[in-house]
Amino acid sequence: MDYRKYNNTYYIRVDKNEEIINTIIDICRKEGIISAIFSGIGGCKQAEIQTFIPESGTFETETLSGMLELVSLNGNVITDDDGKYFHHTHAMLTYKNKSEHKVSGGHIRSVTVLYTAEIELRPVIGGEIKRKYDPETGTGFWDFG
Repeated sequence: MDYRKYNNTYYIRVDKNEEIINTIIDICRKEGIISAIFSGIGGCKQAEIQTFIPESGTFETETLSGMLELVSLNGNVITDDDGKYFHHTHAMLTYKNKSEHKVSGGHIRSVTVLYTAEIELRPVIGGEIKRKYDPETGTGFWDFG
């Protein structure tokens, strides 16, 4: 992994075998970023895609493996009042299954790079977005204080 900051934006290259979400959160910790949004593309080898099931308050997880084109990655990183980091990430991935092109996407738990991924990380400027736990859904939402 390597990254640079130009003006208020971080440009991140995530390398082979590195997990993208952990890399983004590690950079946020290192740089003192407490809330940000990000987007990216890349060539990946594994992704854990989750679907939230409201009736049970749980996520179902599907793992994709192989040559995965990460055609769209969008998400955010926020912290709670204790400084713990959370992400909310969605992605679309394409891949071949025999002779057919397939698309899969949804909430991303993790995604691991095969060749490279290119991520743009944009910290919130002039304020902060925190995480507020919602007991009704069992998940967290943005809190603007």
